[in-house]
Amino acid sequence: MRLYMGLVHFPVYNRNYHRIASAVTTLDIHDLGRLARTYGVKGLFIITPLVDQQRLTGRVLSHWIYGYGGRYNPHRKEALELVRVKADLSGAVEEIEATEGETPLLIATDASDQGERSISYGEAGALVRGDRTVMLLFGTAWGLHEDVMKTTDYILAPVSGKRGYNHLSVRTAAAIILDRLTGER
Repeated sequence: MRLYMGLVHFPVYNRNYHRIASAVTTLDIHDLGRLARTYGVKGLFIITPLVDQQRLTGRVLSHWIYGYGGRYNPHRKEALELVRVKADLSGAVEEIEATEGETPLLIATDASDQGERSISYGEAGALVRGDRTVMLLFGTAWGLHEDVMKTTDYILAPVSGKRGYNHLSVRTAAAIILDRLTGER
Protein backbone atom coordinates (compact mmCIF):
# COMPACT_ATOMS: atom_id res chain seq x y z
CA MET A 1 0.00 0.00 0.00
CA ARG A 2 1.41 3.35 -1.08
CA LEU A 3 -0.97 5.70 0.69
CA TYR A 4 -0.26 9.29 1.75
CA MET A 5 -2.42 11.89 3.46
CA GLY A 6 -2.54 15.65 3.06
CA LEU A 7 -4.11 17.99 5.60
CA VAL A 8 -4.79 21.13 3.57
CA HIS A 9 -4.92 24.51 5.33
CA PHE A 10 -4.97 26.57 2.12
CA PRO A 11 -7.01 27.07 0.11
CA VAL A 12 -10.02 26.15 2.22
CA TYR A 13 -13.39 27.76 2.93
CA ASN A 14 -14.51 29.63 6.02
CA ARG A 15 -18.10 29.47 7.25
CA ASN A 16 -19.09 32.18 4.72
CA TYR A 17 -17.45 30.22 1.89
CA HIS A 18 -14.64 32.71 1.43
CA ARG A 19 -11.21 31.42 0.44
CA ILE A 20 -8.91 31.42 3.48
CA ALA A 21 -5.85 29.87 5.06
CA SER A 22 -6.72 28.14 8.33
CA ALA A 23 -4.53 27.75 11.40
CA VAL A 24 -2.72 24.52 12.17
CA THR A 25 -4.11 22.71 15.19
CA THR A 26 -1.50 20.84 17.20
CA LEU A 27 -4.06 18.14 18.03
CA ASP A 28 -4.38 17.45 14.30
CA ILE A 29 -0.63 16.95 14.02
CA HIS A 30 -0.56 14.44 16.88
CA ASP A 31 -3.80 12.59 16.17
CA LEU A 32 -3.40 12.36 12.40
CA GLY A 33 0.22 11.26 12.78
CA ARG A 34 -0.88 8.49 15.12
CA LEU A 35 -3.72 7.58 12.76
CA ALA A 36 -1.34 7.45 9.79
CA ARG A 37 1.06 5.17 11.69
CA THR A 38 -1.76 2.89 12.84
CA TYR A 39 -3.12 2.37 9.31
CA GLY A 40 0.18 2.09 7.44
CA VAL A 41 0.10 5.48 5.73
CA LYS A 42 3.56 6.31 4.34
CA GLY A 43 3.44 10.05 4.98
CA LEU A 44 1.25 12.84 6.30
CA PHE A 45 1.68 16.30 4.80
CA ILE A 46 0.60 19.41 6.70
CA ILE A 47 0.00 21.89 3.88
CA THR A 48 0.11 25.58 4.77
CA PRO A 49 1.72 28.61 3.12
CA LEU A 50 1.71 30.51 6.44
CA VAL A 51 5.28 30.70 7.69
CA ASP A 52 4.24 31.09 11.34
CA GLN A 53 2.13 27.92 11.04
CA GLN A 54 5.01 26.06 9.38
CA ARG A 55 7.24 27.10 12.27
CA LEU A 56 4.66 26.01 14.85
CA THR A 57 4.39 22.61 13.21
CA GLY A 58 8.18 22.39 13.02
CA ARG A 59 8.51 23.13 16.75
CA VAL A 60 5.96 20.45 17.63
CA LEU A 61 7.71 17.90 15.42
CA SER A 62 11.16 18.84 16.70
CA HIS A 63 10.10 18.34 20.32
CA TRP A 64 8.50 14.96 19.69
CA ILE A 65 11.11 13.62 17.25
CA TYR A 66 14.43 15.09 18.41
CA GLY A 67 13.70 16.56 21.84
CA TYR A 68 12.58 15.30 25.20
CA GLY A 69 9.18 14.25 23.84
CA GLY A 70 10.79 11.62 21.62
CA ARG A 71 12.67 10.11 24.53
CA TYR A 72 9.64 10.32 26.81
CA ASN A 73 7.22 8.75 24.32
CA PRO A 74 8.93 6.74 21.52
CA HIS A 75 5.53 5.66 20.15
CA ARG A 76 4.56 9.29 19.53
CA LYS A 77 7.97 9.90 17.96
CA GLU A 78 7.42 6.99 15.58
CA ALA A 79 4.07 8.43 14.48
CA LEU A 80 5.28 12.01 14.09
CA GLU A 81 8.26 10.94 11.98
CA LEU A 82 5.68 10.45 9.20
CA VAL A 83 4.73 14.15 9.21
CA ARG A 84 6.09 16.65 6.66
CA VAL A 85 5.29 20.34 6.23
CA LYS A 86 4.80 21.79 2.76
CA ALA A 87 3.79 25.26 1.61
CA ASP A 88 1.43 23.91 -1.04
CA LEU A 89 -0.06 20.74 -2.46
CA SER A 90 2.32 20.69 -5.42
CA GLY A 91 5.28 20.48 -3.02
CA ALA A 92 3.74 17.44 -1.36
CA VAL A 93 3.01 15.80 -4.71
CA GLU A 94 6.60 16.45 -5.85
CA GLU A 95 7.99 14.76 -2.73
CA ILE A 96 5.73 11.75 -3.26
CA GLU A 97 6.77 11.56 -6.94
CA ALA A 98 10.44 11.60 -5.92
CA THR A 99 9.83 8.79 -3.40
CA GLU A 100 7.46 6.60 -5.40
CA GLY A 101 8.53 7.31 -8.99
CA GLU A 102 4.99 8.25 -10.04
CA THR A 103 2.42 10.97 -9.58
CA PRO A 104 -0.09 9.97 -6.89
CA LEU A 105 -3.79 9.69 -7.60
CA LEU A 106 -5.40 12.51 -5.62
CA ILE A 107 -8.60 11.67 -3.78
CA ALA A 108 -10.31 14.61 -2.08
CA THR A 109 -12.66 14.24 0.85
CA ASP A 110 -15.73 16.41 1.27
CA ALA A 111 -18.77 16.49 3.53
CA SER A 112 -21.15 16.91 0.59
CA ASP A 113 -21.96 14.63 -2.31
CA GLN A 114 -20.08 15.71 -5.44
CA GLY A 115 -22.28 13.81 -7.90
CA GLU A 116 -20.57 12.18 -10.86
CA ARG A 117 -17.05 12.93 -9.51
CA SER A 118 -17.74 10.92 -6.35
CA ILE A 119 -16.36 7.46 -5.85
CA SER A 120 -17.55 4.96 -3.29
CA TYR A 121 -15.53 3.61 -0.39
CA GLY A 122 -15.32 0.28 -2.21
CA GLU A 123 -13.86 1.90 -5.33
CA ALA A 124 -11.46 4.07 -3.31
CA GLY A 125 -10.41 1.10 -1.17
CA ALA A 126 -9.56 -0.88 -4.30
CA LEU A 127 -7.38 2.02 -5.50
CA VAL A 128 -5.65 2.29 -2.12
CA ARG A 129 -4.97 -1.45 -1.97
CA GLY A 130 -3.89 -1.54 -5.64
CA ASP A 131 -0.59 -0.83 -7.33
CA ARG A 132 -0.94 2.95 -7.63
CA THR A 133 0.27 5.60 -5.21
CA VAL A 134 -2.68 7.44 -3.65
CA MET A 135 -2.89 10.67 -1.67
CA LEU A 136 -6.02 11.38 0.39
CA LEU A 137 -6.70 15.08 0.87
CA PHE A 138 -8.50 16.37 3.92
CA GLY A 139 -9.65 19.97 4.26
CA THR A 140 -9.61 22.07 7.39
CA ALA A 141 -12.03 24.87 8.36
CA TRP A 142 -15.15 24.38 6.19
CA GLY A 143 -13.54 22.15 3.60
CA LEU A 144 -11.31 22.10 0.56
CA HIS A 145 -11.66 25.05 -1.79
CA GLU A 146 -12.90 24.34 -5.32
CA ASP A 147 -9.39 25.16 -6.64
CA VAL A 148 -8.10 22.06 -4.85
CA MET A 149 -11.10 19.95 -5.82
CA LYS A 150 -10.51 20.70 -9.52
CA THR A 151 -6.99 19.25 -9.32
CA THR A 152 -8.05 15.90 -7.87
CA ASP A 153 -8.69 12.68 -9.71
CA TYR A 154 -11.60 11.64 -7.49
CA ILE A 155 -13.78 12.89 -4.66
CA LEU A 156 -14.67 10.37 -1.99
CA ALA A 157 -18.31 9.99 -1.02
CA PRO A 158 -19.04 11.79 2.25
CA VAL A 159 -19.10 10.11 5.64
CA SER A 160 -22.80 9.80 6.48
CA GLY A 161 -24.22 9.19 9.88
CA LYS A 162 -27.67 8.06 10.85
CA ARG A 163 -29.28 11.43 11.67
CA GLY A 164 -28.42 13.73 8.76
CA TYR A 165 -25.91 15.72 10.81
CA ASN A 166 -22.58 15.94 8.98
CA HIS A 167 -20.02 18.26 10.54
CA LEU A 168 -17.25 16.02 11.87
CA SER A 169 -13.82 17.18 12.95
CA VAL A 170 -11.16 16.39 10.40
CA ARG A 171 -9.55 13.99 12.88
CA THR A 172 -12.78 12.04 13.29
CA ALA A 173 -13.58 11.98 9.58
CA ALA A 174 -10.04 10.88 8.72
CA ALA A 175 -10.23 8.02 11.22
CA ILE A 176 -13.53 6.77 9.81
CA ILE A 177 -12.30 7.09 6.23
CA LEU A 178 -8.97 5.32 6.80
CA ASP A 179 -10.71 2.50 8.61
CA ARG A 180 -13.24 2.12 5.79
CA LEU A 181 -10.48 2.13 3.14
CA THR A 182 -7.78 0.07 4.83
CA GLY A 183 -9.17 -1.53 7.99
CA GLU A 184 -9.70 -5.22 8.41
CA ARG A 185 -13.12 -6.54 7.50
